[in-house]
Amino acid sequence: MEKFIVHGGSQLEGTVNISGSKNASLPILAATLLTREQCIIRRVPDVSDTNYMLQILQNLGAEVERSSGNVTIKCEKLRSHEAPYELVRKMRASVCVMGPLLARQNRANVSLPGGCVIGDRPIDLHLRGLKGLGAEVTVDGGNVHLEARYGLNGQEIDMLGKHGATVLGTDNVMMAAVLAKGTTVITGAACEPEVVDLANFLNSMGAKISGAGTPRLEIEGVKELGGVDHTVIPDRIEAGTFLVAGAMAAKESITVRRVNHEHLEAVTDVLSACGCKIEPSGDTIKIYRAKNPVGANIITDPYPGFPTDMQAQMCALFATTPGHSVVKDTIFPQRFMHASEMKRMGANIDVDDGTAQIQGVEQLSGAPVMASDLRASAALVLAAMKAKGSTEISRVYHIDRGYEHIDDKLIDLGANIERLPA
Repeated sequence: MEKFIVHGGSQLEGTVNISGSKNASLPILAATLLTREQCIIRRVPDVSDTNYMLQILQNLGAEVERSSGNVTIKCEKLRSHEAPYELVRKMRASVCVMGPLLARQNRANVSLPGGCVIGDRPIDLHLRGLKGLGAEVTVDGGNVHLEARYGLNGQEIDMLGKHGATVLGTDNVMMAAVLAKGTTVITGAACEPEVVDLANFLNSMGAKISGAGTPRLEIEGVKELGGVDHTVIPDRIEAGTFLVAGAMAAKESITVRRVNHEHLEAVTDVLSACGCKIEPSGDTIKIYRAKNPVGANIITDPYPGFPTDMQAQMCALFATTPGHSVVKDTIFPQRFMHASEMKRMGANIDVDDGTAQIQGVEQLSGAPVMASDLRASAALVLAAMKAKGSTEISRVYHIDRGYEHIDDKLIDLGANIERLPA
């Protein structure tokens, strides 16, 4: 186990390259199970989540080679239809192998991820969608058993839940439907760029999917899919995190490279409203630290709304922004564990019923804090860079799940961070 020691007060300048999207890579890697032919996936980030997914694919019988961000996968013969708990427990997104396994072999046996309770970040929508395609589903002993003895058949399936659309659920049903008989219509589909990237990947393999990026997907089943060479989209959450880093700690400005402007509009709009100057050009965004920063009110929403995966980072920004800011998370109201850690650093944050009321303070102070999840980890690093003195952040394995070498990238920009054994 490792920890970060972040020495506050550094000013950032320079350019940072954004990695491929972790949240797009995971279902795309799972989708290689749908073909016997070789697939090449480029710009797969070197993070623990993608490493766990590749271990799962190898356990199922796939041949995997990884080199310099490129992953080559061939699943000519699958030796198993079971994703075991010892691998699945490490990463919730591993449930997205259900759809491909069911489509390829008419059955799947996937352990429920560690800490996953149906009804809390539920997979019930995944199962509802796969049932709609003709699968028999049973949950027993922490395992989900799926079987489609006579194959899958296209149907109209509503994937909208009480908290809105599900990204991984949409992915799972879309991957299962590409090899189903007939036509599947998914209503209430997630519209995130990561869903669009998966649809583009599948279409390049020979699938027939239309409507990606809208709440209505239409999928005409095909008999088989072929190999493909695909480049993953940029990670919009990593890009947003570095934009916030620039807003908080730039000497004057930093440049964030290899981004898609459209995917970041919700974030850049808020940063502009907070007083930051934003200059997009080509695949880059240059952000200038605000001379007279002001707070803002944020409500998270599914894409194209403000992403829940960015609310913790914005809390870090608002903690030292003059005035009053409000951050309301409608998607994961419990997702404010970073607030209590920031309060240890002197932040003035009150959280109630999924809403954080933040009164900006002049200065945070370094303190021992603990990372609780992926995005909270990033927020604590941002807050620590702004704090007086040194901050010790434990459990940084959380941040390694989704940020490729974040400490090295920040050091290259001028931050003072040490990675040490815990």
